[in-house]
Amino acid sequence: MLRTFTTVGIAEGISYLVLLANMLITKNMDIHLYEKLLYPIGMSHGVLFIAYVVLALMLKVQLQWSFKKFVLIFMASLVPFGTFYSERHWVHQEI
Repeated sequence: MLRTFTTVGIAEGISYLVLLANMLITKNMDIHLYEKLLYPIGMSHGVLFIAYVVLALMLKVQLQWSFKKFVLIFMASLVPFGTFYSERHWVHQEI
């Protein structure tokens, strides 16, 4: 399950960056393209984010993570590049 969590975390981080790029770059260049891309990118990011949080909760119980570690991993998912940092510094230690 830890490898699945790592894969979902990386995919969630990439989807977050793609969503930000769509908002910051595409919106200014072509509003119609932005509107077309917003739903599929946003939906995939939302599904990956929910999967990330659910897997983090499951791993907290399974690996007996402290509440502090769980909160740090969750908070890292809210910032760009946070899931990459989280995977490298906190999750990678478990593998």
